[in-house]
Amino acid sequence: MRFVLALILTVILGYILGLFLDWWSISLAAFIVAFFWQQSPARAFGSGFLAVFLLWGTLALVIDVRNEHILSSRMSELILKAGLPMVMILITGVIGGLVGGVSALSASVLRPARKSK
Repeated sequence: MRFVLALILTVILGYILGLFLDWWSISLAAFIVAFFWQQSPARAFGSGFLAVFLLWGTLALVIDVRNEHILSSRMSELILKAGLPMVMILITGVIGGLVGGVSALSASVLRPARKSK
């Protein structure tokens, strides 16, 4: 349950910060959620990765559909030498997911450990 809540909070905070800041705001969102929402490092990486992957993948897909796949088709021809616009959206999501996952992992490792009584 903590994993799902961290995922949802990261998506919401990442979207809101993305409205006002640059692309790096996703790392800030993942860091903040992982720092204040205690999880193991592996779960923190997973929730940060999945949250940003879903956020960026969805946003890239919406933008791609609105412009009729023009930019993603041209970029896939330029980079991949093939007309595969969905692969470009997947690559976008994976890169964003890695940024969010590493940021959440960093916050989880930097978080002070609880003292047992």
